[in-house]
Amino acid sequence: MAIQTAKTTSSVEKSVQRRFPRIRLQVPIFLRGLDASGVEFVELTKTLNISASGACIASNHLLHLDQVVHLTIPTPAASSSGLVPNETPPITAKVLRQQAAGELRLFGVEFLKTLE
Repeated sequence: MAIQTAKTTSSVEKSVQRRFPRIRLQVPIFLRGLDASGVEFVELTKTLNISASGACIASNHLLHLDQVVHLTIPTPAASSSGLVPNETPPITAKVLRQQAAGELRLFGVEFLKTLE
């Protein structure tokens, strides 16, 4: 019985830790950072879900836990007026989790500054 209580408490603690709800939304992003061997890379990938405080992203690269990466969202071709930027300002995030998914890896990242 104590084991079941511990599992229930653990599940509740995880849901309490999430400050913002996740939205299942695939957004194309440029992922910039250093791979596990220290080589700088830029990869066009996507989010699998996103919230105001973080996201789950797919990547071909191996990243370290607690590593800082930069995410930008590409925009359509620039307009001639110059009022529409080519991409969003970088979103800085820290890698919290990783999971293998075939040849890809899924990473849970926390934004260092909450999206508004």
